[in-house]
Amino acid sequence: MIQFFRVKNMKNIFLYIVFSLPAVFLLITPVYANEVLSTIDEAVNQYKNGDYEGAASNLDFAAQLIRQKKSEELKEVFPDPLAGWEAEPPTSQATGTSVFGRSVSVSRAYVKNKSSITIDIVTDSPVMQSLMMMLSNPVIASAGGGKLETFSSHPGIVQYKESDRSGSVNIVVDKRFLVTVKGHQVDRENLIAYAGAIRYAEMTKK
Repeated sequence: MIQFFRVKNMKNIFLYIVFSLPAVFLLITPVYANEVLSTIDEAVNQYKNGDYEGAASNLDFAAQLIRQKKSEELKEVFPDPLAGWEAEPPTSQATGTSVFGRSVSVSRAYVKNKSSITIDIVTDSPVMQSLMMMLSNPVIASAGGGKLETFSSHPGIVQYKESDRSGSVNIVVDKRFLVTVKGHQVDRENLIAYAGAIRYAEMTKK
């Protein structure tokens, strides 16, 4: 009886995952969605044939494909380079396991002579929740020499050293994204300008 209960629960969990994933497909391009759907179909067949390990592996693979698609879409939120600056192509990464757990991250670098600024965006990580709570705490912000500022109504902590013209801005967006802007050999105004130019409205739609 206990064994039956466990099998029944396993089936319910499996079906919940399978039927929940298609809700995300409305945000995925048709070609990409076809690859995801075919992978899930294969997982369903494996499950029906008792190949639970293969089914779980394919579901993980489908979830990874979705994370990769999300990371590609996040590239659209980076700001254009400021006047006189050049921007490198944005990069993305969707990881199944990392220091942030299962996460999606994108990055883009901007340069002007010896000055450089890098913007990193991380989301979909359970570990980030505690980190974002810390960044939102005014006591912690002031203790580290940082100052609280808002960027399009999103809370952020700005840290800057005039001595070596370097600093960082950490911004919590929609309680789901952690944005980090780091600058070396830059004026504080440039650091703030890039942090403020990020397309936050587009980010919250992802």
